[in-house]
Amino acid sequence: MKNHIKTYREQKNISQGKLAELCHVSRQTINAIENEKYDPSLQLAFDIAKNLGATVDTLFLPEGSKEK
Repeated sequence: MKNHIKTYREQKNISQGKLAELCHVSRQTINAIENEKYDPSLQLAFDIAKNLGATVDTLFLPEGSKEK
């Protein structure tokens, strides 16, 4: 699943480690999600969005969808 987590995270000046801490997961989990190697659970997607001040639909794009 494509996502814009890295862009939002960098705009907020939050490291992968800090975002991971806020979401109660490992830094490796955030890295894998950013690199599209792992799709987060729905709860984790909401946690990431909340901590980045975004919505799930702005952070994640379903496969096959065109980027805005």
